[in-house]
Amino acid sequence: MAVVSSHALNAVDGSHAGGIAVRMINFDTGEILFDAAMDDGGRLVREIVDPVSTARYEMVFQTGAYWEGRVAQAHGIRIMEEVVIRFFMPDPAGRYHVPLILSPHGFSLWCSTERG
Repeated sequence: MAVVSSHALNAVDGSHAGGIAVRMINFDTGEILFDAAMDDGGRLVREIVDPVSTARYEMVFQTGAYWEGRVAQAHGIRIMEEVVIRFFMPDPAGRYHVPLILSPHGFSLWCSTERG
């Protein structure tokens, strides 16, 4: 069993970006692996049963709803609704961490992995 985790931070005010809806799918088959939301601390941890080492996976972070009402007009018109990340999970017992730093107009991402 693999573990996928994430942590989202708000780059505007330095807070944790909690409540963001996240969907993970097997991109090759279209199977939805989970629909969840980041906790109040902007964290998410999910176990993935029997991941396919050659499959592509996609995590979709619904950031548009998070920014609604959080940014002042000074930030201009927001055009981003979601952040989409595609990746492999070559170790079926591995831990895959996908942290994000978010702003209304962009994001920064890095990924890390630990062998199972």
